[in-house]
Amino acid sequence: MSNPAAALASLLRAATVQDHDEVLKLANAAIRASKGDADAQHTRVVALLKLDRFDDALRAIAEGGHALEAECVLEKAYALYKTGHLQEARDTAEKAPAAQATSRPFRHLRAQIAYRAENFSDAASIYHGLASEKASLHGDENDIKINLLATNAQLEWAGLGHRIDDGERQPSRVNLESFETAYNAACAHIARAELAKASVFLKRARDLCEASEDLSPEEKKTELLPIIVQHIYVLSQLGKNSEALVLQKLVVQSDILEAPTRAVAQNNQIALAETEGNPYLTQRVAELAGKLSGNDKLFGYQQSVLRRNKYALDLQMQKFQGTDSLTNDQILSASTPTAVLDVAPLGVISAAARTQMEKGKAAIRKILPMLEKRPNDVGLLLTIVQLYVQIRKPGPALAILEIFLNRLETTTNTDYADVRFSPGLVATTVALYRLQGRQNSIRAELARASAHWRSKPESASTSLLRAAGVELLRSSIPEDVAAAGATFEKLVAQPGQDNTAAAGLVASFATRDYAKVEPYLQKLTPVERLTAGINVEALIDAGVCSVASLTPTTKKRTAADEPEKEKAIKRRRKKRLPKDYEEGKLPDPERWLPLRDRSTYRPKGKKGKKRAQEVTQGGVIKEEETLELVGGAGAVKVEKATGGQGGKKKKKGKK
Repeated sequence: MSNPAAALASLLRAATVQDHDEVLKLANAAIRASKGDADAQHTRVVALLKLDRFDDALRAIAEGGHALEAECVLEKAYALYKTGHLQEARDTAEKAPAAQATSRPFRHLRAQIAYRAENFSDAASIYHGLASEKASLHGDENDIKINLLATNAQLEWAGLGHRIDDGERQPSRVNLESFETAYNAACAHIARAELAKASVFLKRARDLCEASEDLSPEEKKTELLPIIVQHIYVLSQLGKNSEALVLQKLVVQSDILEAPTRAVAQNNQIALAETEGNPYLTQRVAELAGKLSGNDKLFGYQQSVLRRNKYALDLQMQKFQGTDSLTNDQILSASTPTAVLDVAPLGVISAAARTQMEKGKAAIRKILPMLEKRPNDVGLLLTIVQLYVQIRKPGPALAILEIFLNRLETTTNTDYADVRFSPGLVATTVALYRLQGRQNSIRAELARASAHWRSKPESASTSLLRAAGVELLRSSIPEDVAAAGATFEKLVAQPGQDNTAAAGLVASFATRDYAKVEPYLQKLTPVERLTAGINVEALIDAGVCSVASLTPTTKKRTAADEPEKEKAIKRRRKKRLPKDYEEGKLPDPERWLPLRDRSTYRPKGKKGKKRAQEVTQGGVIKEEETLELVGGAGAVKVEKATGGQGGKKKKKGKK
């Protein structure tokens, strides 16, 4: 029998090795011949990784002892990454020697671990470092470009798009050169809700994949399925359901190899299928996708969407109590400010379950007590505000919102200030103030939000700062104009070119600090070009159109309106006279008395005459007399007998 170690060495000296099973057999034979053969042990680990037997590779590293584990840091970290143990993979990578940790393969692995652990900022930083080191010389330029586009798309979905350079966010012809880059660029557009652009990029990715000569028919089929699944989602969101259904017929669930893609395809099929009348059947179809684990798990935003879809099905099946209980537990477990915003959509679902899908005042009465038990539930708060606005009562909606915001401001945890000045809550507050015509309150709210985000090293909302700066610039108060200037300074300091921020900076400091605005004047369009073709004299002759100010929705009368009402001419009514009016004749002085109290009143019938005698006006006044009781027991008043028939006795009849 030949020497196993020699046979293994001879095989490894080959130019290319395709049969990893043969390598594994020879490595095991060499280890059986010599258990201390470090090269054979290392070779066995690599062969197991090539065969996607990651758990076996981890066991082989553990059996080799500390010496093999110290030598196979990269292999162990990769095996942990592929089995979904991301934190352990990250800890192993951090223990690598400095020389090994700075190598390009190791940095690629660290970027992949960070990407799968949803630490997208760290992944983007590593890829930028690799790209700056002349990636073309190392042959990984295309891989870095593809992975960086995917990382930027994930940053957009995570709400961290402001950390991406504007040059990378803009579509480029380079992104249309391969189907991988076109697909990742399309995902970035989807994350920014630019669905029309995403559809164009996805169609380009599909065409490039079908025309590729480097892929076999089976490989093309594997690469095309994720592109088609993503395009189905985009077309459905654009309202092009007919085109989405045509693509849906091309998707066969069993042909999709990746479990996350299969789960997304299953969700698309449910959304497009006409099973709205039978939610039980829809739930049965949704359960076919099964549970995902390890590296097959969906990303956080994908899991959130599928979870909300499941709760929506539960509401359609009238599982109100169970849905309310599950969402209530998740909301109460969110103790950090970040988690409060993450579970905000669940507050809407919980409110729908508690009210059993009711609307209007009845729903408000049922969910108002819930806000006392869950005072930090942003989703529940916005649901109540929306219900009040729907019944046209913005006053109570604003009152509840202001109480919530004031409580966040007084909390001891300063991190809740990010929740207080989150763009969504600020926009809702401004919208309610605008409904009531409270312009000063709008300006004050935006000024406070601007001051908060200016104090942060990285601004989370460029659009909020831009809106605040424009609103403050309209004020005539010097403090507001200064705040607007500071806001625009924050915006122009960020990477990329923002013409709106540059124009706002110039408008804020033009009369106070010309040296500060001079560098930005060249970036703005000259006034002459903007006013070219405008006849100023004709505009002046036509007059200036004034914009009508918003009137408050409240019924309270303003002080400015009262003098105008006093000056208004009162309309005098025409005097109405009775039909029997005769000029010069005095009216009846008793005309204001009821008819029965007038002196001319004559009742009809015996009972009426008798009743008329008893009244004081014009009738007989009854006389009373006081009789003393026997024994000094007191006195009583009795009616005095009058003359007439009252004193005669009635004759007895004959027996």
